[in-house]
Formats: sequence, C-alpha cells, structure tokens
Amino acid sequence: MATIAAENKATVQAKAEPQVQVAAPSRREFLYYIWGASLVMVLGEAAVAFIWFALPRFKEGTFGGIFDFPVNKVPLNNDAPYNEASGRFWVTHYDGKLAILYGICTHLGCLPKWVPNNDRFECPCHGSKFERSGRFIEGPAPRSLDRFPIVVQFSDGTTASTSAEGGAVDISGREVVSIRIDTGRKLTMPGHQLPAEG
Repeated sequence: MATIAAENKATVQAKAEPQVQVAAPSRREFLYYIWGASLVMVLGEAAVAFIWFALPRFKEGTFGGIFDFPVNKVPLNNDAPYNEASGRFWVTHYDGKLAILYGICTHLGCLPKWVPNNDRFECPCHGSKFERSGRFIEGPAPRSLDRFPIVVQFSDGTTASTSAEGGAVDISGREVVSIRIDTGRKLTMPGHQLPAEG
C-alpha cells in the first residue's frame, strides 16, 4: 500500500510540475547575440574616447591653463616685452602697467614679433603693427592684440586684476609678489582701441 501511495504521489507531482525545456540557441541566434554584444562594446568605447578627447584637460603651466609667472621675468618699465612661448603670450610692462598679450595676430593668426629697432610688434605675414601695449598701429588686423586676464598680488597682501574689458594692471610703485595668468580666457579687444587702463 505504501508503494502504491508513493507511485500515486510521484504521478501527481509529475502532473503538477510541468517540465519546461528550453531549446539551445541556434547558430544564427548565437551569432546575433555575439554581434549585438560586440556592437554595444564598440559604441561604448567610441563614446568614452569621444568624451576623453572632447573635454579639455589643461595642466597648470601649459597653454589653456593657469600660469604662475615668475616675478623676476617681468620686464622693467618700458623695456622690451618678454615672450613666454609655452603660454603663447607676451608680458609687457609699459607706463607702470602690466598686460599679458596673446601672441597671435588678430588678422590671420600669424605670430607677431617684437622689433626692438622700431619699438613695436610687427606681424611678418601681412605687416600689421602694434604698440608695446598691444594697441593697433596699422595694417590689415581688425583690432588690437588680445589679452589674457591676470591677478597680481602685492607685498602688502592686496591684489589687482584685469578688468572685464581687458585693461592693464597698474603696478607702479608697488612690490609684486605673484602673477597668475589665465590662458584659458582670452579677452578680445574691441576695434582698434584698448580699454581705459587702470
């Protein structure tokens, strides 16, 4: 009797628990899965590469980043400007004011050079000329040389910075402790005029 009950129980369980069988994927389905996974991986890698190269990453002391410019390299008042090639700028000290000029001509992007004999910047490509302050003198350039904003710290703890219009910083009669130049923000000078200095 116990055997019959066990057989009946096994029969009832077999009927109550249907067996689900899943067929293995065919070769075609398997290749579709592999192809789809490969496509997702390639698109993911392309997205990561795009983000990696599209987002700017400028280190301090490189063009596009912040420069802590050595105070001892600032030219004396009305001396020849100092060229910082790694930052693509000129440091000019004129009439007691300090300005950082972007070293690219505003005409077609050539590199103007300081010509000591003429006491001015001259573009070798198309002849545009600029004063020590970067102010346009003559030539095809549409405006004065662009500038980079700076923050100057003095020995008494005070600071002075470039105005929003790009005016130079007055450093006359004050001891400069540090100069920070932001080459990531170019200040475009309007027309052939420079902003009021101060």
